[in-house]
Parts: sequence; structure tokens; C-alpha cells
Amino acid sequence: MASFIRTLLNRAAVSPVSFAPNRGNGYFTSWGQPSGMTAQMRAMGSVGTLFSIVNRTSTSTAQVEWKLYRKAAKPGAERTEVTSHAALDLWNKPNPFMPRTEFVEVEQQHIDLTGEGWWVIARDPRSPIPLELWPVRPDRMDPVPSPTAYLSGYIYTSPDGERIPLRLDEVIQLRMPNPLDPYRGMGPVQSILTDLDATRYSAEWNRNFFLNSAEPGGIIEVPGTLGDAEFDQLRMRWNEQHRGVAAAHRVAILEAGRWVDRKFTQRDMQFAELRSVSRDVIREAFGMPAFALGEVADVNRATADASRVWFAEQMTVPRLERFKSALNFDLLPLFGSTAAGLEFDYCSPVPDDEAAENAELTTKVDAVVALVNAGFDPAAACSAIGLPDIAFRGATPTAGGPLKLGA
Repeated sequence: MASFIRTLLNRAAVSPVSFAPNRGNGYFTSWGQPSGMTAQMRAMGSVGTLFSIVNRTSTSTAQVEWKLYRKAAKPGAERTEVTSHAALDLWNKPNPFMPRTEFVEVEQQHIDLTGEGWWVIARDPRSPIPLELWPVRPDRMDPVPSPTAYLSGYIYTSPDGERIPLRLDEVIQLRMPNPLDPYRGMGPVQSILTDLDATRYSAEWNRNFFLNSAEPGGIIEVPGTLGDAEFDQLRMRWNEQHRGVAAAHRVAILEAGRWVDRKFTQRDMQFAELRSVSRDVIREAFGMPAFALGEVADVNRATADASRVWFAEQMTVPRLERFKSALNFDLLPLFGSTAAGLEFDYCSPVPDDEAAENAELTTKVDAVVALVNAGFDPAAACSAIGLPDIAFRGATPTAGGPLKLGA
């Protein structure tokens, strides 16, 4: 293991400042140890609002199509789509067991829940070209900080506890930057763990309320001390007569004892208000408005279209940009010279605004008409405004008067 670290340090670039403690035995101690990441991922399955948000963001990100392009030779020119390349094949099917949509959905779940997403790259030992991409849980990955080169490598901890060292070119990390840790990410769930716990506990309290006689708890007072046999007999009789919803509101018969109500009711606990506040807090952490989860009082075509556009622009596009950066700056360079001049890009998920497009087209046509009436060449006017070259028919403005639409 020590030789592995020395090898990584020897070939890593030297960073201008130190990002990690200069300790000889501290390379495998990540100062961002993700002790709470397991709880953050588990929360998705226990809090309905969190599940709804993460499920919606991850599926919308996964459904977007991707294409590979050859960059334009000069600014303003169109890119050329590349339909056959090893990098494109890899991205469409990252590994034999999942298509791209599932791979992206898994990664986006990890990012939304923990602030980090990790890809581990598999290769044929005889070739440096990446052959497979595997998503791994963030709580099983540890960066290996370097006091001189920023980062030396990574350590993956398997389910059975084995620690597997990985080189820099075997791992791609996507993260929401953590202001306190340059090696780890920070997600919205980290800021609301207490609220998530309160939401889960309130739901469990309500469940136990019905399982435990559908009545608030209380105390049985006895004048003296009960022996073990008497205590067990009292508890057994009470459970037989009063435990469970079907036994609720039965009259209690106590021998040499007195029932003392604790006076806490569901109204006193205000669980309905608590869960409503928790939903608002969760949505606030993700920047998710109520309408994005279907909570719309007045639904019509205009509000529905506006909601779709907002969600695509504010929630889906930023997540796609994170994947785009990883593909173009981390994955494509691993394909060497065959990927020179290439770039991945996603098909925009933002719905077309037909009204705005029609208004823009009308404005452009009016501008062309004005230029032609001023004596400019029709083809040159179309090119200058951004309209396709259309064959011009009819009298010129100088011969037949001003050009009019529909003439």
C-alpha cells in the first residue's frame, strides 16, 4: 500500500498550495469522512417529500438524450454530429447491466442526496481505453489527499471491508462543491437532516399511536411496591385487554392501582402542522416550488407550460451541465487523440416557446422587408438577419414601389 501511494505522488502534478495535512500516516484519512452519507441516502426511502423531489430530478435528468459533436472550426459555424465513436458507445451503455438512463438516474440520486456522484472506470489491462463505467456509492469512496499534489488517488471500501486503491484515471467524481472541504461534496439533504428526522419520527409516532390502543400513553400508579410476578401479571392483563386499535376505549379495570393520563393528545402534538412545515423546509433546500410536485390550486395550460419551462431551466439543465463537464473534461481525454476536437452535449430539455418563436420570426421578416425597401439586396438582407436564402420574386422596390408582405 505504501508503494502505491509513493507511485501516485511521484507522478502527480505539484499543487501551488497545500490542501491536505503533511502527515506521513494520514494519506488514507479523508478529513471529509462521509459518516452521514448512508443516513442521507436512506432518508429517501423514509420521507415521501424527499423521495418525490429526488425521483423527479433524477428521472428528468436521465431521460435527456445526448449527442457527440466535432467542434466548429470557427466561431459561429455549426458543429458536426459524430454518430460512431467508442466514447459514444460507452456513454449509451456504460456497463453490461445498465443503459445510460439508469446510470444517470443512479448518479443523480447520489448527487441530490449526498452532493457527490462517483464513476469507476473499467479497462482491459492491454488497453488504456475505458470500456465500462460503474456507479458506486459515495459513502464507499474516499479521496486520498496529497500535501503537495492536491490529490493522490482514491480508496474504495467494499461491502466486506476490503480497501481497494484506485488511480486518478480510474475514477471520475461529480460533486456539488463543499465550502469547507475541497475533496468532498455537499448536498441539500445535509442541511435538513434534523427536519427529515422530525418528519419520519412524527409518522412513526402516529403509527405507534394506533398500534398502542389508539390512546395517548399514561401511568398506572400503585400504592406500594409490586413484586416481579405481580408486575408481569399486571402488564399481561393490560396488554390483553387494551393493546391494539380493536381494544381502544375499553373501560380499564385496575386492581389496587390508579390510571394517570399524561394529557398529550394528537392535537397537542400538532403533527399535521409539523409535517406541513417539514415539507416546506425540504422543498426550500432543493429550491423546488410546490407546483413542481403537483401542488397547484389553479391548473390551466398557461401555468402548466410555465411550470415545465421553469423546471427544465432551473432544475434539469444545471444537473445536465454537471454531467456534461465530467464527460468533456474527464472522460473524453481518456480516449487520447481519437477524441481530439470532440465534445458531448445534451439535447435541451427546455420546451420550445412557440409564441416567442413566432414573434421572433415576424420581427425578422419585418426587418428584411425594411432593408429591401431601403434598396438592399434581398438575399444579403436575409443572410444578415438570420433567415434562410429565399428566392426573390416580384418587382423590386425601386421599380414597383415599397415591398409589402403578401403582395
